Amino acid sequence: MNSAVFNTPVAKSVFDSFDENSWCPGCGNFGIIDALKEALSELGLMPHDIIMVSGIGQAAKTPHYVNSNVFNGLHGRALPPAFGAKVANKDMQVIVTSGEGDTYGEGGNHLIHNMRRNIDIAHFVHDNQIYGLTKGQGSPTTAFGQVTTMQLDGVYLNPFNPMSFAISQGASFVARSFSGNKAHLKEIMKQAILHKGYALVDILQPCVTFNKVNTFKWYKENTYELGEDYDVTNQELAFRTSLNLDGKVPMGILYKKEAKTYIERRPVLNNNGPLVDRVWAPEMAKHFLDEFR
Repeated sequence: MNSAVFNTPVAKSVFDSFDENSWCPGCGNFGIIDALKEALSELGLMPHDIIMVSGIGQAAKTPHYVNSNVFNGLHGRALPPAFGAKVANKDMQVIVTSGEGDTYGEGGNHLIHNMRRNIDIAHFVHDNQIYGLTKGQGSPTTAFGQVTTMQLDGVYLNPFNPMSFAISQGASFVARSFSGNKAHLKEIMKQAILHKGYALVDILQPCVTFNKVNTFKWYKENTYELGEDYDVTNQELAFRTSLNLDGKVPMGILYKKEAKTYIERRPVLNNNGPLVDRVWAPEMAKHFLDEFR
């Protein structure tokens, strides 16, 4: 885990960027980025401690508006460079920020295998249940039957449930929050960053331009926070809870477990300093080969 975590809190303003913001007024992304900056500042992280990685989309613009190291990649391809960054420098705090289309649609294959690897990164998914950048067609999480700018007779696919999927695959940290509740979202983000392993946080947010169904009002009326007596280590309970059988969407940490990370499983990465600090030598190849024998 990043040694900078638990340092003295820093001013939130150190993460302010001077890039022009292109989000629509009222967009849920504003609440997400505000909570993220507060979480980083309260954990005592500094811009040079962090690399923010994204793909393509409105959510993927987030790193442009945060003062930190940044890698902006391809649509659906945020996780591969994030994985590479963490392997290259295990001391860097790696944060992925992407939309639900970027993550659960185009990037679904990478999502699966990073859960398997349990690489130590925090993945914040901005889930507005619509493709906002490309003008309003249904995304993987759009409700069945919902009319969009492209599906004029309604979406005819069942929505993808990212929480159920992640829990069923044994992801080591699975949580959900809402951009309209900054206090809750900030705490979930902090827990995800502190978690040792792959942490998936699905963040429900309105798209005020293209999604007229899932509004701030809709989310407030159709979500609830998990109670203090909820057992986050019970995978069977977590899966049942994630199904939203009563029609309400649970907010909070649904499932959490301790498991060795990818780096901890690889002696050549775990038992030495970061790769970026090492001098390459031919004999290093032997160490890598020995791991596969």
